[in-house]
Amino acid sequence: MAKKVKITETVLRDGHQSLCATRMRYAQMEPMLASLDKLGYNSLEAWGGATFDTCLRFLDEDPWERLDKLKARLKTPIQMLLRGQNLLGYNHYSDDVVKKFVEKASEHGMGVFRIFDALNDVRNLKTAISAALGCKEKPHVQGCLVYTLSPYHTNEVFVELSEKLQEMGCHSVCIKDMSGLLKPYVAEDLVKKLKAKLDIPIQLHTHYTSGFGSMTYMKAIEAGVDVVDCALSPFALDTSQPCTETMVAALEGTPFDTGLDRHAMTPIAKHFLQVKQDLIKEFNLKGYFDVNPNVIDFQIPGGMLSNLANQLKEQGMEDKFQDLLDEMPRVREDVGFPPLVTPSSQIVGTMATFNVMTGERYKIVPKEFKDLARGKFGKPPVEVKRDYLTKTLGIPESEIIDDIVAEDAKAPKLADFEKEMKEKGFLNPTEEDILSYALFPQVAEEFFKKHYAPMNAYDMSKKG
Repeated sequence: MAKKVKITETVLRDGHQSLCATRMRYAQMEPMLASLDKLGYNSLEAWGGATFDTCLRFLDEDPWERLDKLKARLKTPIQMLLRGQNLLGYNHYSDDVVKKFVEKASEHGMGVFRIFDALNDVRNLKTAISAALGCKEKPHVQGCLVYTLSPYHTNEVFVELSEKLQEMGCHSVCIKDMSGLLKPYVAEDLVKKLKAKLDIPIQLHTHYTSGFGSMTYMKAIEAGVDVVDCALSPFALDTSQPCTETMVAALEGTPFDTGLDRHAMTPIAKHFLQVKQDLIKEFNLKGYFDVNPNVIDFQIPGGMLSNLANQLKEQGMEDKFQDLLDEMPRVREDVGFPPLVTPSSQIVGTMATFNVMTGERYKIVPKEFKDLARGKFGKPPVEVKRDYLTKTLGIPESEIIDDIVAEDAKAPKLADFEKEMKEKGFLNPTEEDILSYALFPQVAEEFFKKHYAPMNAYDMSKKG
C-alpha cells in the first residue's frame, strides 16, 4: 500500500560538501533555520562527514559550538554522518574514543546518527551503533549499507548486511549510494527485497553524478522506500542529491505525496543561491560539476574527481586523467573491491594516481594503501591475494591483520590524547576539546592556539 514519502534535507551538509567543498559557515545557515524547521522534514542533515574537519581547518569555527547553535534553533531532528570506527577522521580509533564521541554528539543535540563503514565490515560498526543506542537522549540510530558495484556485490549480499544491521538494533537502514551508481530498476529490486526481510524503515541516499538520481528515487518510492535524501535546488544535482522542490512537486497529488509546502521552499532556496555564489567567489570554487555516466565504471565519489584532476594538473600531467580513471578499477580489484567512500576512495585514488604518474604500477606505495591492503581498516569484500600483499606491496606476513577488533584495541585512548595535549601546554581541556584533538591533532592544535587565552600555556578554561 502506497504511503507518504519523507524527505531528509541535505542543504546544510552534503549539499554544500558536494558542490562547495563543505565551506558553508554557520552564519550563512542561521537566517533560514527557522524556515527550514517549519517545513516538516524527516531530519536536517547538518553535521558529520567533512564538516568537523572543515570547521576547524578553514572556517575558524568550533564544530561542537556549531552543533549547539543548530540545536538551539531546531526542533526537526539534526542528522549526522559517522564513519563507524573512523568517526569523522581517517584512522581507526579505540573504543573509548568512539563511545565518548557518540555520547558527546548526542548530548549536544544529535538526533539521528547515520553510521557506515567504508568496507561494509560490521565489526567496524558495532561500537558506534552500540554507543548511539545507549545514549540517554535516545537518538535515532541508522545503519548503512554502502552501495557499490563489483562481481561480488549483489542485492542479496546487501540484504544480508541489512539484516545484520537490524539484528544489531538499528532503528532504520540507509542505502548509501555515494557515487550515484544505483540504477532505477536495481533500486526497485533492492528495496522490494529489503522490505521483504526487514521490519524497520528504509532510507535512500544517492548522488546525481551518473544522472540516475531522480529516476532511481521514483522506482525506489514505488517499491516502498520510506525516506529519500534531497537538497534544495541551489545545492542539488551535479555531484549532490536530487532536488527537494522537484521531488516534492513530482509526488504532489499522488499516494506518495510528501505533504511538504514547495512554495515555502522558494525564499529559502533564494537565500542559499546567494550563499552558493558567495562561497564560489570567496573560495574560488567551481561550484558545479558535469554529469558523468562513466562513474558507473570508475566509481569515484563526486568530490574526489576535481581533486584528482587538480593533482595531475599541478604535475603537468592533465593528459593522463583518462588513464587515471582507467586505473582506478584495476587498483580497486587488487585490494578486494572495497566500496569507494571515505577513506577507501581517497586511498585507492591516491594509489592509482601514483601508478599513472610514475608510469609503473606500485613503484611508490603510500603507507595508507598498505594499511588498507593488509586489513588495518577491516576486511575487504573479497580476500586480497597473499602474493600481492607480500611480493607486489612488500608487506611482511607478520603485519597482515585478521583481527581488526584486537588491532583497534591498540589505538591510543582518550587519556593518551589528553596527556599529549597537556604536554603541549593545553591545560584544562574539555572532553570535546580532547575529541577534536584526537580526530585532527595538528588542525585542532592550530585552532586552539587562536581561541584560548595564552599565558605560560593555553588555559582551555579561558576561551579567548
